[in-house]
Amino acid sequence: MDFLVLFSFYLAFLLICVIMICIFTKSQRLKAVVLGGAQVCARVTPQCFQRAVQTLLHQLFHTRHPAFLALHLLLQGLVYAEYTYEVFSYCRELEFSLPCLLLPYVLLSVNLVFFTLTCSTNPGTITKTNVSLLLQVYEFDEVMFPKNSRCSTCDLRKPARSKHCRVCDRCVHRFDHHCVWVNNCIGAWNTGYFLIYLLTLTASAATIAILSAAFLLRLVAVSNLYQETYLDDLGRFQAVDTGFLIQHLFLAFPRIIFLLGFVIVLSLLLAGYLCFALYLAATNQTTNEWYRGDWAWCQHWPLVAWSPSAEPQIHQNIYSHGLWSNLQEVFIPATPSYKKKKR
Repeated sequence: MDFLVLFSFYLAFLLICVIMICIFTKSQRLKAVVLGGAQVCARVTPQCFQRAVQTLLHQLFHTRHPAFLALHLLLQGLVYAEYTYEVFSYCRELEFSLPCLLLPYVLLSVNLVFFTLTCSTNPGTITKTNVSLLLQVYEFDEVMFPKNSRCSTCDLRKPARSKHCRVCDRCVHRFDHHCVWVNNCIGAWNTGYFLIYLLTLTASAATIAILSAAFLLRLVAVSNLYQETYLDDLGRFQAVDTGFLIQHLFLAFPRIIFLLGFVIVLSLLLAGYLCFALYLAATNQTTNEWYRGDWAWCQHWPLVAWSPSAEPQIHQNIYSHGLWSNLQEVFIPATPSYKKKKR
């Protein structure tokens, strides 16, 4: 049973890493390697299997599918089950502060509330009834967002900062990105919920990592393991070193060690993405705008030669109005009246 739990933790972690690389990578070389590997596999695998895999990938990445949402809840449940079953009980025996041990459950409660809000809230779907109002919210910069552009799929005029989501098949106001983990787009009306959800998720993973590490350190200190000696392979007595301590703890508490490694790496990944999301919020950018603006900047790199006819215009962020106003807009979406007040 222990082996199955540990194997499921790391299998899920590897799956998360692969998915994040596939979603967020912009490396053309990596994409070429993936496509090359796919072509090699296509020559040796049956056609029926290829069609089944293509159908599965299409369902997962090109349609709204609850698979990643279920995986998210499963991983969260496994982490908290292991924390409750071992870390919490052992820490109580070592007389850890009860409020500190309950903090992960408080963060979990807040996280689940904002997770639900992020999943269920309309991100800002543009329809025929509200398109005329949304067209007045943001100015058109005439570079990234031309004034008279239309969505060929929805047959609607595109407000500035909007984008058609191919997964949800709808235009979204102030479109940020489509998040498979919440099975919803992140737009003007749920970006604040998503940011708090991401913050509490990062905090809960980091808190569990800190408490798990604190338990192991307290255990080593109480048992005086670092003052003991052991017989090596040659029959000589050796003082306990860090390597021996880690090996001993791994054999004595394998699930806690695996849990600690998992939540540490997960905390680092989430913290990195949280910093990126906070940077976007502070500068009043969306992921879509950052990606397109970053690509435009690459096109103006001095070492790259572009023909005068193909040279694009330089994009500038005209939507930033200072740190406080930018953060306020994340939690209180801009409206036409709000825009007039800013002027």
